Amino acid sequence: MGEIIKTLGIDTPKIVAQMLIFLIVYFILKKFAFGPVGSLLEERRRRIAEGEDNLKQIKQNLASSEAQSAELIQKANADADRLVKEARDAAASLAESERQRAVGEAADIIAKAREAAELDRARVMGELKRDFGRLVVAATGRVSGKALTDEDQARLNQEALAQISNN
Repeated sequence: MGEIIKTLGIDTPKIVAQMLIFLIVYFILKKFAFGPVGSLLEERRRRIAEGEDNLKQIKQNLASSEAQSAELIQKANADADRLVKEARDAAASLAESERQRAVGEAADIIAKAREAAELDRARVMGELKRDFGRLVVAATGRVSGKALTDEDQARLNQEALAQISNN
């Protein structure tokens, strides 16, 4: 083996010195470079894991929020439908009450018109009776040629009114 080492040009004291230097540099790098770099890489891994966990949590919150918003929208639509139905019912009820009020007012107007017509008819009939009584008295006075007394006029008025009332 010694010949192979000489053939390759390896000098044993130099190789041992290089190996010692390499080991010293390795331990120095391990302590001052690899350690901090390793802890830095571990910190990054931890942050990345936290970020992924946060991302999962955000996705879950988003899904939950979407479900809640869909539920709220559905509830709002149901409330809107209920309010529209209530408004329609209220409008129909109001229209019915207004129609009933209008019918009542129309019936009142018709009743008042009939009452006014009856009063007017009674007034006209009273005037007609008086005028008719005067005409009967005047006609009787002209036909008989004599002036009628107050008693005769009252009797003739009563007879004429009785005949008019019977007809």
